[in-house]
Amino acid sequence: MEKNFLEELKWRGMLHDSMPGVEDHLKEEMRSAYIGFDPTADSLHIGNLVPIMLLAHYQRCGHQPVALVGGATGMIGDPSGKSSERNLLDESTLRHNQEAIKNQLAHFLDFESNAPNAAKLVNNYDWMKNFSFLEFIRDVGKHITVNYMMAKDSVKNRISGESSNDGMSFTEFTYQLVQGYDFLHLYKSENCTIQMGGSDQWGNITTGTELIRRIGNGKGFAITCPLITKSDGSKFGKSEGGNVWLDPNRTSPYKFYQYWLNSSDEDAEKYIRIFTFLEQEEIETIVANHKQAPHLRVLQKRLAQEITTMVHSEEDFINAEKASNVLFSKSFKADIATIDEDTFLDVFDGVPQAEISKSEIAEGLDMIAALSAKTSFLSSNGEARRALKENSISVNKEKVKEDYKITSEDLINDKYVILNRGKRSTFIIKVA
Repeated sequence: MEKNFLEELKWRGMLHDSMPGVEDHLKEEMRSAYIGFDPTADSLHIGNLVPIMLLAHYQRCGHQPVALVGGATGMIGDPSGKSSERNLLDESTLRHNQEAIKNQLAHFLDFESNAPNAAKLVNNYDWMKNFSFLEFIRDVGKHITVNYMMAKDSVKNRISGESSNDGMSFTEFTYQLVQGYDFLHLYKSENCTIQMGGSDQWGNITTGTELIRRIGNGKGFAITCPLITKSDGSKFGKSEGGNVWLDPNRTSPYKFYQYWLNSSDEDAEKYIRIFTFLEQEEIETIVANHKQAPHLRVLQKRLAQEITTMVHSEEDFINAEKASNVLFSKSFKADIATIDEDTFLDVFDGVPQAEISKSEIAEGLDMIAALSAKTSFLSSNGEARRALKENSISVNKEKVKEDYKITSEDLINDKYVILNRGKRSTFIIKVA
């Protein structure tokens, strides 16, 4: 027996609002529902994961998900939650982005099978590109009043919140009509009766249901999910380096894994329901085990494992986990040598470095020079001698004395040496 989609969303904390009658509508037969994705980059980011998971759960409940890439709307810009207009892209860039986005969605959705509910990918540029302005205002615009459009929160917030010399352009004002027309078009061409999205999209979605009622003489439905927030008030999906992307070339699997591993207890308990396919009973067991020994962070570890494996691969998860544990390893040098260079640099991101020549290492680099003159890790030879006498200096996590010499034997991946003063101060020598 297929799961009840709305019930699944409720216990996962993924249901914000739905139109009356949608549950009965879903019980009658397989239904198509769509969500729009912005194609202004060639990768989605974790802010897109909630709508992706909505579509994935929808397919798992026996219905057909439709992912709409907004090639046309991406050329305009949605005013919802934005304070300024976006950059406009040319068609070849949008097509490249569309293909990249489909490849990422394929980690979550089944596009390939012969099942009746196989996912579909559509681009609204395909039906909007030949639509003339005069046709649009005649066939679509006359059915929605300006009063109706002005009443939407996305419009009111932009107009009232902007300074007098900056407002909302006509282009953005018409966005809800273009998105509304997408819903009407998919209703007619794909028998798509439901649009889903974040709670900030309610106004745009209901414009679509109005067009279906007034032009299509039919009934469309809206389902929205809450906007995800972090318990500390900071923005979900952002790290110090900006967006956390699904593309490994933009955000490495290690940094991706770390983002989830560093979640607070409160956030991790919420995220594991939203961003994994684990069943309710298993999640409750994980949460209970975590509360018995929070310092072990079993909740964060399982969350990071599930989502890194799903977005990237099991191999990427294993490497990211290994890299996360390497700093605490008892066989540090052997373990860190198994990590590829990109991950090594991720682990030590932001750690100061100095470069020295291979010839200096070949001759043996004495510790005073390694700490001071050659690297400026410590401010003077005197400070270097004091630190060595205090037994606070390590080379590749092993304590050394003043008579120690750094040689090629110490090189990690034939290139790096890690110096530590105590537990907190780290420095990297790069040999070139």
